[in-house]
Amino acid sequence: MAAALASSCCCCSRPSLPPLPARGRRAVARCALAGGEKRNSFSWKECAISVALSVGLISGAPTLGSSAYASPLEPVLPDVSVLISGPPIKDPGALLRYALPIDNKAIREVQKPLEDITDSLKVAGVRALDSVERNVRQASRALENGRGLILDGLSESKRANGEELLDKLAVGLDELERIVEDKNRDAVAPKQKELLQYVGTVEEDMVDGFPYEIPAEYSNMPLLKGRATVDMKVKIKDNPNIEDCVFRIVLDGYNAPVTAGNFVDLVERKFYDGMEIQRADGFVVQTGDPEGPAEGFIDPSTGKIRTVPLEIMVDGDKAPVYGETLEELGRYKAQTKLPFNAFGTMAMAREEFDDNSASSQVFWLLKESELTPSNANILDGRYAVFGYVTENEDFLADVKVGDVIESIQVVSGLDNLVNPSYKIAG
Repeated sequence: MAAALASSCCCCSRPSLPPLPARGRRAVARCALAGGEKRNSFSWKECAISVALSVGLISGAPTLGSSAYASPLEPVLPDVSVLISGPPIKDPGALLRYALPIDNKAIREVQKPLEDITDSLKVAGVRALDSVERNVRQASRALENGRGLILDGLSESKRANGEELLDKLAVGLDELERIVEDKNRDAVAPKQKELLQYVGTVEEDMVDGFPYEIPAEYSNMPLLKGRATVDMKVKIKDNPNIEDCVFRIVLDGYNAPVTAGNFVDLVERKFYDGMEIQRADGFVVQTGDPEGPAEGFIDPSTGKIRTVPLEIMVDGDKAPVYGETLEELGRYKAQTKLPFNAFGTMAMAREEFDDNSASSQVFWLLKESELTPSNANILDGRYAVFGYVTENEDFLADVKVGDVIESIQVVSGLDNLVNPSYKIAG
């Protein structure tokens, strides 16, 4: 059976998901009353447990009828309250900034009020601009007071560039303040995006080398030691207003070096070029299952499917954990560095009961459901996230089965790939 994210849904919350294509077919689990009636009320935990047991989303869960299954309400999943830790960050750019391996409070104090502008703009009427003005002034004060500490966080070779970026940031903040004074609400978000790009570049320049050692058993695999950006061009057939759509994706090798390195290596092999989308059900978009009996990438040097281990970076840890889900490790309260929070979160698909079976099949999460609310979902810690779609992500909802990936190209960060197998003959 092809590696796949298990199809699952609660019939009381959204329509059932269609099954995967034939070579990766899974049963769709439903939470329904006996006799076929749909529930009128919804229990997140009961539904999640039922789905997990039905489709094996939770590895090693006892099957129905097993002596271990004494009570249907035993907490196979931890309480939802344990998993929630404040308002979730859903913006892919913000998630990537906070995932950087840096510890510089001064730059974060500039970043936070700039990101808060997004929420300020959700306020109705002129009060929105009043709130934006407070955000801008807070960021300006933080930059003025913390400039020295920010520059101290940069290596000497990057200090000059950092000073230039901070100068641009200061000028941009003044410009944004004038935009607010002129009550030009439409100009706020584009300027905010520009300023956050300056902030993000400064933060990336604070990373001094790769922060940890890859375990020896994976150290000879293709590894992305840093970040890379790819453009995925998709031919969308059924939307007359969209023919070719380019999705920009940032791959995070700081937090998933083995997973991201495997993908970049496949991209350079043109593995995905010309491949069809194989699942698009409103929950995820999935591809990567090649033609023929193989369910993943066949490494020409071995003649076997190349697989990568499950790789999860936990917030607060210095290196990822490998080969086991966070649930299997008993780390129910742990938050992942790369959570399934953003529309267009990118992760590896794998076989249901084999944590280390991922090869080439990837998926993008499209929306929240009762099973996948931000900061409290049953995917975090079970599937390896390694990037986010940062441009045109909304158009993922228009992608359908049979749409063609015309090309995926690395546009930056290829120099961060080590041990590339695509350069080896064959």
